[in-house]
Amino acid sequence: MQFSGQILKMISQNGQPIQYYLNLKGDLINMNQLFGKELKIKHTGYECVNCGSDEKIYRMGFCKKCFFESPYASDTIIRPELSTAHLGIAERDLEIEKEIQLVPHIVYLAYTGDVKVGVTREHQIPTRWIDQGATFALPIAVTENRYEAGMIEVELKKHIADKTNPKKMLADDYEDTLDLIDFRNKIAEYFPNDFKKFAVTEENVIKLDFPYEAPEKINVFTLDKKPEFNGVLKGIKGQYLSFEGGDFINVRGHEGYVIELSL
Repeated sequence: MQFSGQILKMISQNGQPIQYYLNLKGDLINMNQLFGKELKIKHTGYECVNCGSDEKIYRMGFCKKCFFESPYASDTIIRPELSTAHLGIAERDLEIEKEIQLVPHIVYLAYTGDVKVGVTREHQIPTRWIDQGATFALPIAVTENRYEAGMIEVELKKHIADKTNPKKMLADDYEDTLDLIDFRNKIAEYFPNDFKKFAVTEENVIKLDFPYEAPEKINVFTLDKKPEFNGVLKGIKGQYLSFEGGDFINVRGHEGYVIELSL
C-alpha cells in the first residue's frame, strides 16, 4: 500500500493511549495501527503550506517568501509578547492577527524532560501538550489575549526553561516525585504584578498517555540528510515517529515536504 503527498503535522486524539493520524494533505493514516510494521519513506519534493509553491521549505512549512510575509509565520507566533492586535496595530495582516491573538490564552507548565513554561490558545489544549510530548501539564494562568500571556511568559522564563530539549523529551525519564502544583506555587512570586489577576490555581495535573517506550539510544534524522528511509515503527511521542533501533523523525519539522509512504 502506498500514499503520497505533502506532510502536515500529525492529528492527535487524546486517549489511553493517544491516537495519531499522519496527515498527507487530507489523507489521514492511523499510525497506531502500524506499530510493528515496516514503513518506507521517500522524500520527493516540497510544497509550501501557504502558497503551494515547490520552492524548498525554509522554516515551519513555509517557503522563504511566505515565512517573511505570512501572518501565520509572524514573530508573534514564537514571541507572543510582541503581539499588538489588542492595540489595533497590524504586524502583517490585522484581521488574521486578531483571530489568532484576541482570544483566551493559557500560560502553562509542562514536563518535557524538564519543567518548562509555555503559551497557547485555550482551544489548543490538550493538543499543544501532546505535540510537545509533555508527560504532565498544568495551566497556571488564563488571559484574555496573546500579549498578556506573552508578558507572563517573559518574566517566568527568566527562571525556568521555555524550550523543549527533544532528546530529553524522548528519553521519557522523570521522577515520580515531580509535583507541578508545588512547582507552580514556588514560581508564583515571579508573576509580573500587573498580570497576577490572570493566575489560576488549577489542582488537576493533566497526564498524557503516549503510545511509546523510550529506546536505549536516540537518533533523530531529517529527510534532507536521509531522503529515503526504511524502518519498523515502534511508537510515537510528541510529533516524533519512533523506529526500531532508536531512529526518530519529527513529523512537524517536515511540514511542507512531499513524500511517498509505502507500507
